[in-house]
Amino acid sequence: MVRIILRGCNGRMGKVISAICENDPDSKIVAGLDVFDTGACNYPVFKNLGECGSEADVAIDFSSVDGLDEFIDECVERRLPLVLCTTGLSGDQLAKVRKASKKIPVLRSANMSLGINTLIKFLRENSCMLSDAGFDIEIVEKHHNQKLDAPSGTAMALAAAINDSLPEKYEYVYDRSERREKRPKKEIGISAVRGGSIVGDHEVIFAGPDEVIEIKHVAYSRSIFGNGAVQAAKFLALCEPGMYDMSDVIG
Repeated sequence: MVRIILRGCNGRMGKVISAICENDPDSKIVAGLDVFDTGACNYPVFKNLGECGSEADVAIDFSSVDGLDEFIDECVERRLPLVLCTTGLSGDQLAKVRKASKKIPVLRSANMSLGINTLIKFLRENSCMLSDAGFDIEIVEKHHNQKLDAPSGTAMALAAAINDSLPEKYEYVYDRSERREKRPKKEIGISAVRGGSIVGDHEVIFAGPDEVIEIKHVAYSRSIFGNGAVQAAKFLALCEPGMYDMSDVIG
């Protein structure tokens, strides 16, 4: 059984992961980390990892960037593998994550779902061919009205998968309202929609001469992310130090 410390245990995803582990004989949350203890968890809750004395095999972070630097330092100090699902990291924080991966296993993914990671694989394998054929590339993402960051981490991961496959880097364009010019070829448009209770909707559009390819992934429940995070935790608990992502988990 894999023992998990869950940062952000009282958040939306924290509650989803807690419910998944309660019904999974191969994983158990031994402690949670959150600013407040609501009393709803079936395990002890601490404000930070420094206060937590529970023995664990891996940590899952589904929280916010606030306090993340200290949390990473504490994971390194305890040699605790880290599944990092929080998005919106700064350049300095990303550098800190890479540095931490030299001492502990770190799995970082903007999206933990099987479907999104299959889409990322498709984009890596086919974007260059479509770009060479004259297709323009646009990404549209939609999320609920409580999401803080935009564009989503998943949209940026899709854009990166495309850009990494191209011989020349394309510019990311988030807003054309100040432009008055034809669309240049070497750009990837990224648009964000916020409203209602949309769990997650990502669409990649390849618009070519006289034809359009639209590839869409829709999340109907947050459980797809929670299941992915738990599977990633089981995988990472057995890994050596280094950087990993969901492609390593799904094979």
